[in-house]
Parts: sequence; structure tokens; C-alpha cells
Amino acid sequence: MTPTIIAVHQMCSGIDPHQNCAAMVDAISLSAARGAVMYFAPEMSCLLDRNRDRARQNITAEAQSAELQKIYAAAQSAGTWVHLGSMAVVHETSGKFANRSLVIGPDGIVRARYDKMHLFDVDLASGESWRESSAYAAGDGPVAVASPLGLMGLTICYDIRFPSLFAALIGKRVDVIAVPAAFTVPTGKAHWHALLTARAIEAEAFVIAAAQSGAHADGRQTYGHSMVIDPWGETLLDMGEGEGLGFAELDLSRLAEVRAQIPVHANRRDIDMPVRLF
Repeated sequence: MTPTIIAVHQMCSGIDPHQNCAAMVDAISLSAARGAVMYFAPEMSCLLDRNRDRARQNITAEAQSAELQKIYAAAQSAGTWVHLGSMAVVHETSGKFANRSLVIGPDGIVRARYDKMHLFDVDLASGESWRESSAYAAGDGPVAVASPLGLMGLTICYDIRFPSLFAALIGKRVDVIAVPAAFTVPTGKAHWHALLTARAIEAEAFVIAAAQSGAHADGRQTYGHSMVIDPWGETLLDMGEGEGLGFAELDLSRLAEVRAQIPVHANRRDIDMPVRLF
């Protein structure tokens, strides 16, 4: 089988959505020119700004986003699939924001939406404090979408730490799991590689994780190391630190090979019962 090429955009998104969007439009065009069938961006690709009063001035409802319109046009012009990573939008009913992942077809039409289910509320030893739930509404369920890579499950960043979400996607026999992220440096060094590899192995699926990297205009520092991992847990791409566009070749026949070797899908049991305590 001829390998399938994908593009992964490691960004250092800032507080200017127009600048971030312009970088993405250029990267989408370059991805298609290099033969990629799908482009992947990181979490909060269009705007990364922890100053919520300032950010609020640049966050709109999905239908009103000028940046999204440019991304739709870029996908259609390039004739390629686009995984936006995620962006902040005004939630339709809650009055809060949503951290929303969008998958866009080569016709510029949105094929799937997923709102981040698990919100990051924590005080870190580094002194950083995060309270996503004070501004963001959590998503209400898992999402998978047909793509040129097969059935793709959608997750965002902190979701990687919650096996129940991945179990739901595995139950649908996804072929690929997208994990756009903006991991902090301390948690990235400790857990990023291990978590992504574990998710690929247990799902027997490709994991594609586009990440933010570097010192951002809002003062945060992100870990980078955008990764592509195959169903056996082998790393196909690790972009290290810094910004750039990386490419990986996916041998989609590996899905059947790995699943025949260790048939976890066939042997899987749904466990929905109380744990007996002794």
C-alpha cells in the first residue's frame, strides 16, 4: 500500500488571530503542495491568550469567525482535509466559551465538531494556575468522523489523561485519534510521550498530536514535541521544540497487521458493572 502523507503544524500561536490564521493558511497550501492529504494544527491554533478580558474581544460564535472563513477557503483552494486542532468560540447555549475542534473537508465544509470534554483546573508546583471551567463549557460526548485516514476520533489536550474517553472511541474501532495540544513544559516532560504512546498501543490506532511550542505572547511556555505514533507504538514523527511544518507517512495497512497480531478489538469486553471491593 502506498503510504499516506499527513502534515503536522507545530505553532507558537499568539494573541493576534489574524497573524495565526495567516500562518495556518500558508501551511495548508504548503501541505497540499507536498502531497499531504490532511493538515493538522494544535490546540488553540487561532488564538492563544490566557488574558480572558483581552481574548474575549477576539472570540466570536463559530458562524461569525472571520478566521474560520479563511481556513475553509484555504482547505477548498488546496483541495485538502484540515484538522483545525481547536479554537475558542462562543458556546451556543451556555454563555461561556467552548474549546472546539473542527474537521474540514477538501470542499471547505465542516465534517465534524468536538468540544473538549475535560477541563483543566489545577494549581501547579511551578506557580501556574489554570481554571478552564470558569470560562469554558465542557463538551457533552465523544465524536468520531470518517476521514481519508479512516475513522478518526477527536480529543483535545487534557483529554489524553482520561481513558474512558479513549475507551469509547476504541469501542467504535477508530483508526486514528487526533490529540491537538498546548501542554505545559513540566507536564509535557513528565507525561506527553508516555500518554500518547499508551493511547496508540491500547487503541491499535495511529495517534496524531499537533502541539504548541515555545514562549507565547501571553506569557505561557508550551512543550512542543508534536508527534505521530503508529498502532504498534512506534514513533513516526517527533518535532522537538520550535515552530514548523512536519510530515509523516502513514502505512494504513499497519492497522490490520497489528490488530491481527494482538486482537484486542475482538477480545474486548465492555465493562459496565460495579467493582467488587474486598
